[in-house]
Amino acid sequence: MHPEGLTRTLCWVKQRYGNLPLYVTENGAAFPDPPHALEGRLDDPLRVAYYRDHLIGALEAIRRGVDLRGYFAWSLLDNFEWSSGFSKRFGLLHVDYETQRRTPKASAEYYRDVIRTNGAALAAPLAAGRS
Repeated sequence: MHPEGLTRTLCWVKQRYGNLPLYVTENGAAFPDPPHALEGRLDDPLRVAYYRDHLIGALEAIRRGVDLRGYFAWSLLDNFEWSSGFSKRFGLLHVDYETQRRTPKASAEYYRDVIRTNGAALAAPLAAGRS
């Protein structure tokens, strides 16, 4: 939950081991999202802010010369987490556990926009419902 820590860690790895190609293979956070999506939408502003801040941190590491080749969100779907059970959700897609229906969260839309714009969406202020 500390974007500057991601930047510093990536830079430290470069300094200590050389400019190896790096991948952030799992980065995300669990938050208490609403249990049900309303009208096909689920706002998760804390997760949107988390991804925005950490992606900006990853971009800063790249600007400092880190050969970061990939960043993967954790996780695609809400599911059982060993330490929290079903009490917290962390996926980009909300899963209704009773029906197994999947609904993209605002964080999925934001992550999609960052990918679609090759990072340019990171410079834009967060839209209403995404802050």
